[in-house]
Amino acid sequence: MTLSIYVDGSGGTNSGYGFFVNETGESFYENKLEITNNQAEYMAIISALKKFENLDDEIIIFSDSKNTVNQLNHEFAINNEELRSLAREAWSLMAKFSNLKLTWVPRSKNLAGKMLGS
Repeated sequence: MTLSIYVDGSGGTNSGYGFFVNETGESFYENKLEITNNQAEYMAIISALKKFENLDDEIIIFSDSKNTVNQLNHEFAINNEELRSLAREAWSLMAKFSNLKLTWVPRSKNLAGKMLGS
């Protein structure tokens, strides 16, 4: 089975992050005060990776953050130390998966944003 996991995060006064699993309808959201949008996007991906790290299924994570997707796919540099730390955590988790893909999706197609009210 393939799991399509949509992640989203938002910074600012109502900051938080979460994910939505298209095939099961499962969702997760956590408020996290005073984080940036980029930190929230990383935290959303990390939370999904932690939740599903013991599955052998194919997993596709969709994010509407081109920056985060490209950084985690080693296509963009990471110039912020806090983001580098989050990226290292994400990469460590990503290494546990045999069939994982991280891909960009337009905001209008991000089911996490719609389901989580972002």
